[in-house]
Amino acid sequence: MSVAMTPPMGWNSWDCYGPAVSEEIVRGNADYMAKHLKQYGWEYIVVDIQWYQPTADTHEYHNFTELDMDEYSRLIPAVNRFPSAANGVGFKALGDYIHSLGLKFGIHILRGIPRQAVHMNTKIKGTDITARQIASQASICPWNTDMYGIDASKDGAKQYYDSLFELYAQWGVDYVKVDDIADHYAKPEIELIRDAIANSGRDMVLSISPGPAPLEEAEHMKEYVNLWRITDDFWDKWELLYAMFERTEKWCTHSGAGHWPDADMLPIGHILQDYDENNFTKFTKDEQITMMTLWSIFRSPLMIGGEMTKFDDFTKGLLTNQELLEMLNNSHSAHQIFRRGVEGQEKIAWMSTHTTTGYYIALFNAGEEECKIAVDTDKIGLTGEFNAFDIWEGKDIGSIGTTIKATVRPHGAKVYKIEHI
Repeated sequence: MSVAMTPPMGWNSWDCYGPAVSEEIVRGNADYMAKHLKQYGWEYIVVDIQWYQPTADTHEYHNFTELDMDEYSRLIPAVNRFPSAANGVGFKALGDYIHSLGLKFGIHILRGIPRQAVHMNTKIKGTDITARQIASQASICPWNTDMYGIDASKDGAKQYYDSLFELYAQWGVDYVKVDDIADHYAKPEIELIRDAIANSGRDMVLSISPGPAPLEEAEHMKEYVNLWRITDDFWDKWELLYAMFERTEKWCTHSGAGHWPDADMLPIGHILQDYDENNFTKFTKDEQITMMTLWSIFRSPLMIGGEMTKFDDFTKGLLTNQELLEMLNNSHSAHQIFRRGVEGQEKIAWMSTHTTTGYYIALFNAGEEECKIAVDTDKIGLTGEFNAFDIWEGKDIGSIGTTIKATVRPHGAKVYKIEHI
């Protein structure tokens, strides 16, 4: 696969707006990214679920409501929310705008075919087949009423997915997040989607959700998918962040160019805007540093969840630490060194190797009290003595001999790049 050679970095509208995002909001966040974050490698702007639903106004779904759809059973942007989609141009104008900023454009879709298309028995482009003939009406999403699954063995199934991605290529889509497909791993549809991307003639990142994706399908995912979720939706709760240590430890050996286990979005800054426009992440600053450190050493894709135009200096600083992003983009062989103690008192350490010089050591305090954590480099197979650079403090700390150690705050983290003296 020629895309996602490093973990994709971008913004997704879900954490802020759920199904209710508008074109104005998307453009505003794209403008912010282009001005403040693009130089650090951030590039994807992704419109999440139900951009085709005219009445979406909160994080709650409107069940069995009318959707905007073309004559070929394909969902299209709701013009009242995305005015530039008028006159049948779909997302092309918005995609062109995002590309004009030097960024890339992504959308969310649900697997399958709209129930509305099946009930109306609309056409599949380029065939005499209709939606009703390819739908698997017993295959439904447990949390959204928009779609039926597709029976991949039916004539017309391939043509339907090909027609979808033909349309997305016309819109200039660079990234597609396909939902209701990863946790139960709908392999036949995944293969149809991968083929449809190839047939579209346009490079697109393929991301699948929600998780946890099944570990036993890792090799298939590495062949067909660029990103796969290793968790259900991740929110600003310590217990979810704590659980991610176990998830990342299981998946760390499967990261590589073109295929990335995905720890999900970064719920930082202002999120859940329809519940309270001033709603701010419930993660402490230390927990946010822990999240960014773990995601980056593990090499998860990074998708910002907060409303970027409201970022404070701390939040912006989380995303513009050049040494941290160097670790994300130019390291390999990440793994857990140790996990010691009982819940509430745990000390965790990870390491990875820079692609050309040096190593990274991350120290995590998963406990409730400040503690000291140390790693002896000679006990993890590293010979000689080292100098260290504190990535979050942004400063050299000089010679550490053969031991990297730090006092770490509760739920906090430290991360160092170490190089031989």
